Amino acid sequence: MKTCTLNDFLEAVKPWIDNAYIRNAYLNSDGYFVLNFTDGVKNIYQINDCNTGQLEGILNELKEKGIPVKK
Repeated sequence: MKTCTLNDFLEAVKPWIDNAYIRNAYLNSDGYFVLNFTDGVKNIYQINDCNTGQLEGILNELKEKGIPVKK
């Protein structure tokens, strides 16, 4: 698991925001942001400077870009 700020998270995933690389995204039961990549890698992020509503907003943006989002 990686701990980061929202800005650091967005900067880190910017190159991968493409459904060709990301299999799906979701918030797990602990409220951590999970990205599953097509190569089998799973990254879990504890984003420590935002709330659940902001994280759900990011999920909605990913969904709009064609990335499957689990609820």
